[in-house]
Amino acid sequence: MNKNELVAAVAEKSGLSKGDATSAVEAVFETITGELKNGGDVRLIGFGNFTVSRREASKGRNPQTGKEVDIPARNVPKFSAGKGLKDACN
Repeated sequence: MNKNELVAAVAEKSGLSKGDATSAVEAVFETITGELKNGGDVRLIGFGNFTVSRREASKGRNPQTGKEVDIPARNVPKFSAGKGLKDACN
């Protein structure tokens, strides 16, 4: 499912117009992104948790040349599924 299909499904299930559903989906994505950018986390009981994890600097290797390269430290988003979502998938 891509973003357009998600918007269409939200519009159908909620009875919203496609434009309103697009605004709602965009607002959810922007809110989650903003919270993670500010160092927070988003916990949706039964669905899952969005968090930010720190990945330390490391050494890697260019597979074409074999030359060692430095990989800088950075923050990466993570999602862990909640019990409700895991149960729905099984």
